Amino acid sequence: QVQLVESGGGSVQAGGSLRLSCAASGTIFSVDGMDWYRQVPGNERELVGGIDSADITRYADSVKGRFTISRDNARNTMYLQMDSLKPEDTAVYYCNARVQIHFRGSRLYTYWGQGTQVAVSS
Repeated sequence: QVQLVESGGGSVQAGGSLRLSCAASGTIFSVDGMDWYRQVPGNERELVGGIDSADITRYADSVKGRFTISRDNARNTMYLQMDSLKPEDTAVYYCNARVQIHFRGSRLYTYWGQGTQVAVSS
């Protein structure tokens, strides 16, 4: 099957930077779009942004100009560069990928990672 593994979370002071990675592995034929979400306990999971198969990115208004999403297709890996971090960016960050599986035709399957904690102190 397919696994998504996030890494790079941690604690940082306001104004600092972190870089998250999301690596997809398994019986992957190709990876289509990939997204980053975040969730604070008690709140719904919210979309941070994403990147499609043409490398077109989109961002939530709350992170525009501060966060940058990129991907390395050869490694099936997506990145989230987070700069000018604010305390309100504190959350568990999850990645999501739509994946075409070997020998299963053109259907896209959706997978989630386990999440990585980001904590920003003031």
